[in-house]
Amino acid sequence: MKMFKLIEDVPSAYKKGTKFFLISHSEFIGVKSYVLLSEDLKGKIEVTEEELRSNFVTIR
Repeated sequence: MKMFKLIEDVPSAYKKGTKFFLISHSEFIGVKSYVLLSEDLKGKIEVTEEELRSNFVTIR
């Protein structure tokens, strides 16, 4: 399972360094979106491919 680490704070949601699991990805009309679940299993976020590349680093 892929893991990602947040490299920038998300206002009022998650702090820098929070770890996420990639739980699903989809593509609709050329736009890729990813659903990430926080390591503590308390929340999930949906991001685009561009946001994933700019705000996250792959851990595994």
